[in-house]
Amino acid sequence: MKYRLGIDVGGTNTDAVILDENERVVAKCKEATTPDVSTGITGAVEKVLKISGVRPSEISNAMLGTTHATNAIVERRGLARVGLIRLSAPSGFGIPPYIEWPDDMVKTTGGLFRIVKGGYEYNGQPISIPDREEIKEALTELMKGGMESLAVSGVFSPVNDDQENLVREIAEELFGNDFPVTLSSEIGSIGLIERENAAVLNAAIRKLAEKAYGGFQDVLKQHGIHAELFITQNDGTLMSIEYAKKYPVLTIASGPTNSLRGAAFLSGLKEAIVVDVGGTTTDVGILTRGFPRESSSAVEIGGVRTNFRMPDLVSIGLGGGSLITAKEGNGSVSVGPESVGYRITREALVFGGTTITATDIAVAAGMANIGDPSRVKSLDRVLVQRSMDKIKAIIEEAIDRVKVSAKDLPVVAVGGGSILIPEDIRGASVVIKPEHYEVANAIGASIAQVSGSIDGVYDITTRGREAVIEQVKNEAKEEAVKAGADESSVEVVELEEIPLAYLPSNAVRFKVKAVGDLKSK
Repeated sequence: MKYRLGIDVGGTNTDAVILDENERVVAKCKEATTPDVSTGITGAVEKVLKISGVRPSEISNAMLGTTHATNAIVERRGLARVGLIRLSAPSGFGIPPYIEWPDDMVKTTGGLFRIVKGGYEYNGQPISIPDREEIKEALTELMKGGMESLAVSGVFSPVNDDQENLVREIAEELFGNDFPVTLSSEIGSIGLIERENAAVLNAAIRKLAEKAYGGFQDVLKQHGIHAELFITQNDGTLMSIEYAKKYPVLTIASGPTNSLRGAAFLSGLKEAIVVDVGGTTTDVGILTRGFPRESSSAVEIGGVRTNFRMPDLVSIGLGGGSLITAKEGNGSVSVGPESVGYRITREALVFGGTTITATDIAVAAGMANIGDPSRVKSLDRVLVQRSMDKIKAIIEEAIDRVKVSAKDLPVVAVGGGSILIPEDIRGASVVIKPEHYEVANAIGASIAQVSGSIDGVYDITTRGREAVIEQVKNEAKEEAVKAGADESSVEVVELEEIPLAYLPSNAVRFKVKAVGDLKSK
């Protein structure tokens, strides 16, 4: 029997599950997330192996979802100094790089850039021809400025990436093949500034990601697990650990995405609202065909606007560890956003602490039986009721924000903190809390599929619309197979066609995603 190990590192807990070949949960556990992360992962792996009785040699695949990249950007911690080459001269000086970036983020990443000749029209015709000597000079200057990682962006480079690849080739000649280089055409979609921002963020966290994912490999080896390793990414699918080291920015929203995919798997629903309540925050998103609905607008990460694939989520400061505060005078109650986080098992009332948390309120209201319920029996009943009313209102508002119509939808409640969710929620046709709901994120990681995506501008005048659609669908399927999907299982799950009226001719932007099951080794 072969097994899959799924791990998801959250802000409060690190969850682990083991699934068998029939995707049945064999064992599950939660371990407190530790500041160094690796210790928490080690504890979770040891515990889930002990519970399951599975031998390490029987683990064939291991999947990890982690907040490493997100935390590094948000906290401005461990980021590399980035040098940016933009291929856009002579027309690309109007809007400089790093525009609207937070000042502290520019300072942390260096703010180094050079604009050189290059760029393309929408149809792949060059705006200007790059000059190798100009690029060499620009790279040399960036290195003198302290560049530790290189990002390259060009006008319409997703349509034609030759010029960006030229810069990479020259950088490797100057600095060696191991010098980290990020091409924007491999990260984002159409739209220069947001794609460029995503490339810079990716370049900034590459070294940190290599260390973090290397640590994950080391943890598994220490336990005798020699499985094929994968990291979950923003769209709910997998990438190899080597790919993740090159493109860590694609993992930024993998935590909530894992929960949405786990909710779809556990509930059997393809169209639903998912409310994932953790120890500190709650993420609310919508499932479409079993996958998270993708955001159609630019997404801010650490105050920086980007345009790569991200789930459409509403995040709120509500969790099991949220602080409950009664306001003097008017008798109102506030819930969060402050939280005891991973300290909940020491500080919450039901665990012997002295802090009133949302978990204490849920236990006092009879919605959960956790810790020592006798410790919250004396809580003021008015405080308990007003707190529950406030929690319900916060959740209902978040659900309303993600909905695109007034129609009620099923709500799937997952995450350890989902004990806070009442059964009667405005906007929900039914509230479902499936079995194993508390480790839905780790389950989402372990059952994740492999994807391939295409996002580009095509002229449909010469070949015709149907032929171009067939072409982009096949290209997306080929990308999924390259990424490790079983060819026989690959199918197109998203096809978006966007006419570009501001461009001449019949230019259409196609966004296509294909997914398939992980190919057996």
